[in-house]
Amino acid sequence: MSTTAAKKNRPKYLSLRALLFEIRLPLPGWISILHRVSGLMLFLATVWVLYLLDRSLASAAGFEAIQHYVSLPVVRISLLILVWAVCHHLCAGIRFLFLDLDRGVDRETARLTSWIVLAASFGLTALFGARLMW
Repeated sequence: MSTTAAKKNRPKYLSLRALLFEIRLPLPGWISILHRVSGLMLFLATVWVLYLLDRSLASAAGFEAIQHYVSLPVVRISLLILVWAVCHHLCAGIRFLFLDLDRGVDRETARLTSWIVLAASFGLTALFGARLMW
């Protein structure tokens, strides 16, 4: 048996390294992945946000404690990331609703709407983040 017959083109199993560095994913693919990541972040952050709301509404002392807690830089950055997750999930969700209606499924329109989703989500994050930081 020759060596060329023994070597088959075997499927390449995708690892995280391959996904991040070897395969060039188009922008609509990245928007889809970020939509899923932002949804997961929103799901996991719900408990934290509800705890903050509960503590702030329980008493005046609890409200002051939450005000001090939210003024910490790490918490503000976490809230800013959460604001981005909300904005991106909303904008990408609207895009995916249009895709479900077969609007914007061709390549050029999908790329354009992906750029619009990125710009809108970062723009809204900057708008709401400026209010959050000051």
